[in-house]
Amino acid sequence: MIKYTEDHEWLNIDGDSAVVGITVHAQDALGDVVFVDLPEVGKSFAQKEVAGVVESVKAAADVYMPVSGTVTEVNEALRADPSLANSDPLGAGWFFKVKLSDASQLDALMDETRYTSFSDNA
Repeated sequence: MIKYTEDHEWLNIDGDSAVVGITVHAQDALGDVVFVDLPEVGKSFAQKEVAGVVESVKAAADVYMPVSGTVTEVNEALRADPSLANSDPLGAGWFFKVKLSDASQLDALMDETRYTSFSDNA
């Protein structure tokens, strides 16, 4: 199940874990991504806390933790090749994996239909 945030992150949820990345809309707005600052494995974050940074030729943007949890893995391939955030934002361009500490927070996130409508009006 995939959910989206108002800050243009996506989560692919699998049980009590999720893979997190930025959306196609976010990478379109940023332009060519040239650097990512990924969170530290083992670090816990509250929902909406800054967990990383993505920088492009046009701007820098914070990456927010979409749900409270602990980072279990980061995408080292993305650190080595930040352009993956542009070429495959919903696949190989993922940012980090998180173990959820409060699955009820998922209820407030958007499904794809709601996110598409939201981002079209953003």
